[in-house]
Amino acid sequence: MSQTLTEVAQTLKDNNKKVQLIYAFNGIGKTRLSREFKDLVAPKNNQEGDNSVKILYYNAFTEDLFYWDNDLDADTDRKLIVRPNGFTDLALKFLKDENQDGNIITNFQHHTTTKITPSFNENFSEITFSYLSGGNNSVPNVKISKGEESNFIWCVFYSLIEQIVELLNTEKEDRSSHDFDDLKYVFIDDPVSSLDDNHLIELAVNLAIHIKKSNGLNFVISTHNPLFYNVLFNELSNKACYMLMKNDDGSYDLNEKKGDSNKSFSYHLHLKGTIEEAINNKTIEKYHFILLRNLYEKTANFLGYPEWKILLPNDRQLYYNRVIQFTSHSTLSNEVVPEPSEAEKGIVEFLLKHLVDSKYWKEEIEPPATGNQLVNTPIDVVEPITDQLDNATV
Repeated sequence: MSQTLTEVAQTLKDNNKKVQLIYAFNGIGKTRLSREFKDLVAPKNNQEGDNSVKILYYNAFTEDLFYWDNDLDADTDRKLIVRPNGFTDLALKFLKDENQDGNIITNFQHHTTTKITPSFNENFSEITFSYLSGGNNSVPNVKISKGEESNFIWCVFYSLIEQIVELLNTEKEDRSSHDFDDLKYVFIDDPVSSLDDNHLIELAVNLAIHIKKSNGLNFVISTHNPLFYNVLFNELSNKACYMLMKNDDGSYDLNEKKGDSNKSFSYHLHLKGTIEEAINNKTIEKYHFILLRNLYEKTANFLGYPEWKILLPNDRQLYYNRVIQFTSHSTLSNEVVPEPSEAEKGIVEFLLKHLVDSKYWKEEIEPPATGNQLVNTPIDVVEPITDQLDNATV
């Protein structure tokens, strides 16, 4: 039965499972759902004087609590500033009292690079970054990339959760702080946009460890990333799993699923449908290349081929390079990737039609003699658009 987003949030709140995993494509409403859930658990019109923390959440609003002072006049003293409010004041004081600056730095450098070192001011309200350049020269007050910034903010939140779990596992009278005694929910929305697959898996495993250790906390985790979802699915028990879908009339369906994304979501069909919708509406973006690659990878895996590029049409390396351009698994994969040109958007339509129409779905092809050799089986589907590719942006 279709629901409003508020009703979906109420359904999640009424569930007694320790963990609720939600899969949804980008643009469905995961961030809005986290806000609706927060407003149900801790409405702004709560009783006067009730300052207890009942929910912590990580989403796009969490990242907005951090902003840059770029020192536009002198252009030298650049720093990341935390907006003061009830949550940040409480959280930063707790992290400072627990001496968590070193832990945050360690986590950040592990997921990015040891050449960048954050430094906190006395009350944790400002952070500067130094960069170790060639010859071991340290460059102070650098501005980090958007991907690194997102990663840093997640590491702050992750360290907070890590310490709170330890705190709440301590006898109440022995706790170093009582600010989180009433905490019941943690809502995490997509902390994975700037991580490669290896770090993504590691993050999911580590997060699952703390979830399993937690005492009295309920977690709601939403994501658009099937790998992140599947790792958590396999690591956690006592969970409810859903796929969130948005209907044409603006209502939502929260469909319960019993398996991981590959087994219960017909995920390849959702990928195919999402790409087709973007093609029909002429709204192809960078992430549709990721979905296309994912569809090729899943098809190749299902059919038993060692490499997904085997399924590409003639001029495989050309098409492979174009897809890789938008889906490279760099450490911070959302950096400096240009928007696709019109010719490159045409690649998405061409390669989707090729995969759907291809005889690879119908007959077995001999695998390559060696792991890196490509099969050169011609496929008469549609003519390649190499003339357009020649003029496309690299």
